[in-house]
Amino acid sequence: MSIEALRARLPEYAKDLRLNLGTLAAEPSLSARQLAGTFVAAAIASRNAATTEAIAAEFAPALGAEALAAAKAAAAIMGMNNIYYRFTHLVGGDYKTMPAKLRMNVIGRPGVEKADFELWCLAVSAINGCGACMEAHEHVVREAGLLAEQVQAAVRIAAVVHAVATVMDAEEALAGKNLAAAA
Repeated sequence: MSIEALRARLPEYAKDLRLNLGTLAAEPSLSARQLAGTFVAAAIASRNAATTEAIAAEFAPALGAEALAAAKAAAAIMGMNNIYYRFTHLVGGDYKTMPAKLRMNVIGRPGVEKADFELWCLAVSAINGCGACMEAHEHVVREAGLLAEQVQAAVRIAAVVHAVATVMDAEEALAGKNLAAAA
């Protein structure tokens, strides 16, 4: 399935998402690799098979094997880190000073430019709602020279991809039931 096919599957009530998805697929503030990796990492983090399949079909060819692996790794590692660091951030206390004792080697050697990988981690962290991780990754990408417009673009992509995945989940759950037709 292509991104156009995914857009076509979105119901009328999600027209804004359809429009935003099309616009963001051509976002000019990000490099081709940043754009593709952000889409792929966000799709994986959003946990909807149809969304992930369509976005990977559209954007994986622009990444190549090594960058695709890095985008997948960003979604994977942040899936773990966002839970752990959201806990330490929200609970506070001694937990913030205790070593995490979780392997995170891919962050040090992601196989792509560090700023690109960090941008993808930021997008996944936005989806997963980890304030501590969003702050940390935003700081790293800004220090690496990315502009606020580029950070915002990555988070806009994450927001729209996640919303599309939510709609796809809802439509799949309601398929075959009269509730989907009533909408």
